[in-house]
Amino acid sequence: MEFVIASHNQKKIREIAAILGTLGISFEPLPGGAPEPEETGPTFEENALIKARAACALTGKPAIADDSGLAVDALGGAPGIYSARYCEGSDLDRNAFLLRSMEGIPDGRRQAWFVSAVACAFPNGDALTVRGECGGEILREAHGAGGFGYDPLFWYPPAGCTFAELPAEEKNRVSHRARALQKMKQALGEYYAEQ
Repeated sequence: MEFVIASHNQKKIREIAAILGTLGISFEPLPGGAPEPEETGPTFEENALIKARAACALTGKPAIADDSGLAVDALGGAPGIYSARYCEGSDLDRNAFLLRSMEGIPDGRRQAWFVSAVACAFPNGDALTVRGECGGEILREAHGAGGFGYDPLFWYPPAGCTFAELPAEEKNRVSHRARALQKMKQALGEYYAEQ
């Protein structure tokens, strides 16, 4: 069976395919030039479902979509669903903006959560949605060159390093997206067992 991953983000596509690839499903990216729908939902789950349904409608194939972001307790959950649009520019710009937003917030109050909602939409109208979270802290400066997004600022205490310093295989085992995708793997297995 072939699924579409509803994203143009190559790093995200690789993570999703690596984790779900053990199901015996093949994955292809969203076709080049395909528009990504406007994320108008108020939650990660609703935005993931919007993207999955749009990709499914476009391709006629089951589609997997992820909507993820960073929720910082001291910022009232921001940037949250707006993580990729927190400010104009690149990942570096967003990281710099986050650090400026957190100036004056003391150590011990810099807790944050990476959140990932993963949705799967099927051509028959069925849909599955799951959520994964991973807790950590926001550092005062970036560390590491791996990962993407806010990974260089996100300190993950169990590993004693940032997500940007974790080897990809380890991140694919412990991250918010990994946790959500493990739940999706189980949900897909149960879904197909019932069909």
